[in-house]
Amino acid sequence: MFKYYRLKDYDFKLIVYVIIISIFGILLVNSALPDNMQKQMMGVVVGFVIMVILSFVDYHIWLKFWPAYYVLNVGLLLAVIIWGEKSLGAQRWIRIMGIKFQPSELAKILLILFFAAFIMKFKDVINEWYMILVMLVLAAIPIALIYKQPDLSTTIVMSLIFFSILYIGEINYRYIIGFLAVFVPAAIIIFILLIQPDSVLVGKNGDDGLVHSYQQLRILAWLHPEEYELEEAFQQQNSIMAIGSGQLTGKGLNNTGVNSVKNGNFISEPQTDFIFTVAGEELGFIGTTTIIVILMLISIECMIIAFKAADVAGRVIAGGMGAYIGFQTLINVSVTTGLFPNTGLPLPFVSYGLTSLVALFAGIGFVINVRLQISRKNSTESK
Repeated sequence: MFKYYRLKDYDFKLIVYVIIISIFGILLVNSALPDNMQKQMMGVVVGFVIMVILSFVDYHIWLKFWPAYYVLNVGLLLAVIIWGEKSLGAQRWIRIMGIKFQPSELAKILLILFFAAFIMKFKDVINEWYMILVMLVLAAIPIALIYKQPDLSTTIVMSLIFFSILYIGEINYRYIIGFLAVFVPAAIIIFILLIQPDSVLVGKNGDDGLVHSYQQLRILAWLHPEEYELEEAFQQQNSIMAIGSGQLTGKGLNNTGVNSVKNGNFISEPQTDFIFTVAGEELGFIGTTTIIVILMLISIECMIIAFKAADVAGRVIAGGMGAYIGFQTLINVSVTTGLFPNTGLPLPFVSYGLTSLVALFAGIGFVINVRLQISRKNSTESK
């Protein structure tokens, strides 16, 4: 299982990026909610150990269990719907043996591993229309279960990861173009219908719809913040104000100023969904830009490894992780700066959340091993 690898082939650059961004996370969580700082540190340590272990295990060994990943994924997501714990109007957590975690965060990694093995196993027929249909159905089931929680933001990220996997996994371009030709106009039409006052797509009085009424209000508040500034747009507008108030260098970590948006409780969940707001206020433009650049470098490094991978499975694993980190960063930062409607999504490696943190470290562990397998293949071919 554990093979000999040359030290010079180890991707220390990626590890340094991850360590730096994790330190930012610990400092910002401590500032946003000091009680959670020790848990965040524990998550980083546990995640780092898991990352190192996984980096030395040939990823092909893990991919042998690909059917189990899908069953586990769907099983955990079903468990959330059946007996999950509810918080802030959403049912996204379950407790097993006293440990509370969020299966939708684990679902992203399981989705990547499953399709990495699936595409590799059926690579000779992967571009047949029936295989494309099978993949769409297989992806739709866990994505629909996440949407049911409800968790629209994770649904969007999961969908983006899946379509990225299709692109990276050598799926014929005509299918991808076909998806876009249908998806983009449909998304525009749905968006236009959603913002209508009496939209049939919005669930009312407890009835199911395509979206819930609070989700429609968030979209309307994003489009017309001046009309909802004391209600749905309140938090997002405060976030924008806080980020702007940090100016170039910020007000300093752990500041206790009464004019702080964080200290005045003008944003909820500052340690998770709005951690970037805390960064903007306390670290300023320099700090937030550094965070974005590091996360961008992690995503780019994953993509570079993907396109050098020894096989299509390695390409999907590394590329899927790059898409995961890149898209989730984009959405989180866009929400806190008002570019996207308000939706809850953690900032990778920075937001508080042990499930997300450990899952991300595990994913990077797989990526590092993909990098090591490239060097092993090159070394073998040169002999």
